[in-house]
Amino acid sequence: MSKKSLVLTLVAHEGYFKSSDANAMSLGMELLFSSITDTYIPLLNMFETLDLDNVPFKISLVLTPTLCALLSDMELQENYVQWLDKLIALGYSQIHKLREEKSEKLKLAQEELDRIIKTRFDFVEVYKSNLLEAFKYYADRGSIELLTTAATNAFLPHYIDLPEAINAQIECGLLSHKHFFGVAPDGFWLPAMGYTAGLESVLKNYGFSYTILDSHGVLFGDPTPVNGIFSPVSCENGFKILAQDFTAEKELVGPGGYVNRELYRDQNRDIAFEASSEELKGYLEENEMRRSSGYKYWKKGEVNATLLYEEDLAIKQAEKDAALFVQKYEEKLKKAEKTLGTDNVSLTCVFSAKNFGQNWFEGIYWLEQVIRKVAVSEEITLVTAYDVVDKKKDLQIVTPFLSAASGTGYGEDLLDTKNSWMLKYTYKACQRMNYMADRFADETGLMARALNMAAREVLLAQSLDWADMVHDGIDAQYAEEEFKKNILAFTTVFDALGANSISTEWLTKIEAEHSVFPWMNYRMFSKKQ
Repeated sequence: MSKKSLVLTLVAHEGYFKSSDANAMSLGMELLFSSITDTYIPLLNMFETLDLDNVPFKISLVLTPTLCALLSDMELQENYVQWLDKLIALGYSQIHKLREEKSEKLKLAQEELDRIIKTRFDFVEVYKSNLLEAFKYYADRGSIELLTTAATNAFLPHYIDLPEAINAQIECGLLSHKHFFGVAPDGFWLPAMGYTAGLESVLKNYGFSYTILDSHGVLFGDPTPVNGIFSPVSCENGFKILAQDFTAEKELVGPGGYVNRELYRDQNRDIAFEASSEELKGYLEENEMRRSSGYKYWKKGEVNATLLYEEDLAIKQAEKDAALFVQKYEEKLKKAEKTLGTDNVSLTCVFSAKNFGQNWFEGIYWLEQVIRKVAVSEEITLVTAYDVVDKKKDLQIVTPFLSAASGTGYGEDLLDTKNSWMLKYTYKACQRMNYMADRFADETGLMARALNMAAREVLLAQSLDWADMVHDGIDAQYAEEEFKKNILAFTTVFDALGANSISTEWLTKIEAEHSVFPWMNYRMFSKKQ
């Protein structure tokens, strides 16, 4: 009996929230450092555990260029270790306090302290501060498949009539992947799965063979795919499309998803938001914005509930939820096989990496149990996205439909009354960058540095992270300020080149602040011949 294929795809992304401003750095570092602590290091540790236990696994993983840039930044690596040291000091003070109070929270505080100490050891001693090299190790072994994506998480359908802007995003993303991992990937992840007609041709021209779309992007295609989302399809030019099962992530984080089980740890309650300033001294400076510490003692429930977290019970619940998930997908694929009359069926599940550890504390353990249960399943097997498109020949030719995995399925939340003003500036900046790339095609020295800096600022301004934050109203002021800095920096270069005068001091300062993409070549924005 042939096994049906299940593709688990994790999307790991961090916006380039690096700035010289102290408050902005606090926000950016909190987002990055929490992800490293709760998701990226535990994910790598899970790979090692499975490897040692001889459990086969295959996962498709997106590591975005901005995330790679941050993880490889030596200054941020040093800051991360210093941040962990502060957390460790906070943990010791917590234990001293709770021991004096004879509090039931003492055991939880000790467990969290031990976890942070181990995280520090893993980061410094095991991974030598180089998490990207660790991911590359598993990619080289074939256990994970790495996909690349647009340089700065730009929503590409917004720029479909500006081919130079799309080329620059894709080309820079490709160069980033080659720089960090030494190979050109087969798959390209479209940010927010944003698709519109024509993108398949651009991606094919850059050597990519497939992407993943939201289910309705395939199901509403022309003609309707005979196998629905249970088989990849091919565009007219041979570029392949997989459809995600949109219910997968809802199983985890939807209204009735596993993450809402009352036995799981409440990730929104943290001592850093409840303790006095005196208790947090050393972790937070005076008048510094409060941010999560990781010391969380409560299980999910009503606000101000006093039910303490019980890890043993939460782990048992995660095992049950993993079994439910595997059983559900065994049944889905078995039914599809019977209904479609083919034994060559597959399903693609796409998850944000933040769901594992950061948003859902037990998520990494759940994922490990899913992998272990699939490894002994007689019905399904784990494969990468490339495995699916590579082994399936004579695919049905389908023209995909305009779609996204944002808003109600069309990315309308990225262009609404709150944030639509941003596109006006990025659109104009892209046009001007294209003009400068053609006008100053042969520049070297200081002029080339300025043009490369301008190109970086355009790419950074295009990030959908800014529009998303403004739409959601989460740190919207910060997003607006950073977006305006990108546009202002670009405009400064544009005006300076027009006047044939550029400040070396100013340029050096901006280069230090936004040191992303050191391989930048402004000619990416040139018209292709």
